[in-house]
Amino acid sequence: MKPYTELELQRALRDIDTHCSIRQAARNWGIPYHTLRHRFHGMQSKNTAYSHMQRLSQSQEQYLAEWVYIQDALGVAPTHQQLKGLAERMMGSINQPLGKRWVNRFLRRNPSIGTRRSRAIDARRWKAHSSEVIEDFFHRLDSIPTIQGINPSNRWNMDETGIMEGKGANGLVLGSMASQHIQKKQPGSRTWVSIIECVAADGRSLCPLVIYKGKSVQAQWFPSNLFGYEGWHFTYTDNGWTTEKTALECYGQISDSGVSANR
Repeated sequence: MKPYTELELQRALRDIDTHCSIRQAARNWGIPYHTLRHRFHGMQSKNTAYSHMQRLSQSQEQYLAEWVYIQDALGVAPTHQQLKGLAERMMGSINQPLGKRWVNRFLRRNPSIGTRRSRAIDARRWKAHSSEVIEDFFHRLDSIPTIQGINPSNRWNMDETGIMEGKGANGLVLGSMASQHIQKKQPGSRTWVSIIECVAADGRSLCPLVIYKGKSVQAQWFPSNLFGYEGWHFTYTDNGWTTEKTALECYGQISDSGVSANR
């Protein structure tokens, strides 16, 4: 069963007050039946029952939870240490730090928040990234008669992603449990290494093309053991971004792979 919030539980209780059955309200809001039944009959939540033992008040913890949701939505999901630091500042007790297990206990009290692996995304890409924009693009694409007439095996999509040099940003952060990965916006001023991928509509894919910023490909950029990188292509441009030359290299790889040329 998916995690639920205290707000959803309160709404389920209001539904029961308006003549909805406990079982139906539990199904509607995704809350365990016995949990909802106990709360309806007056049992306190664990958070309320043990609130006198917590360092932060319930209102402070609710503020922290809302802060995590907002930071996640803005693309700057916080780490465990950032959450703990804010909690300590709220208490005004930097000299009396919270315990090592405080974050884990906070997550247990707020099951809709969890630890997820973040995926770095450039600030400029973040601004143009939304499900509405992406869905609209594919709806428009599928409506083009020329596209509809192309066999899926001859439809190739080339896309670009990248990583920032010297910054391991794909770490663990806090965010909504509804997402498996969290995209974390990064500043746009760092050196960017581009990676081009190419996938066909029938499921086939080509080895990636990696583009560094520089005047040549340097041996020190690579580990001594290249196991797992067989078939990858490495090149360079003045700024680490794609150019016509690198795009042609990728399309040339498609021709060399034996794919039919009548596309």
